[in-house]
Amino acid sequence: QVQLVESGGGLVQAGGSLRLSCVASGIMFRLTTMNWYRQAPGKQRELVARIIPPGDTNYADSVKGRFTISRDNAKNTVYLQMNSLQPDDAGVYYCNFRIATSDYWGQGTQVTVSS
Repeated sequence: QVQLVESGGGLVQAGGSLRLSCVASGIMFRLTTMNWYRQAPGKQRELVARIIPPGDTNYADSVKGRFTISRDNAKNTVYLQMNSLQPDDAGVYYCNFRIATSDYWGQGTQVTVSS
């Protein structure tokens, strides 16, 4: 059974850091491109970062230089290290992968940034 479980969200002051984790099960994790998306209230879900096996990464322009996506294939886990957080970074962060035309999502983890 495919499952994605995110953790690590919370409340942080502007300028602070958080590390999100997403544990995947039921997939060939080491061969799978993994994504982090976020959705702020009233806004569309947007792609934040992507990691392509074995380790190429892509980032949204708004997070380049502040966020780092990484993976630990031994733990079936993808991480998102978020530094210098700003209020615009707040929202629900989702772990995602796609197989063919099917998207799989975790339940999301809330990130709140106070100014």
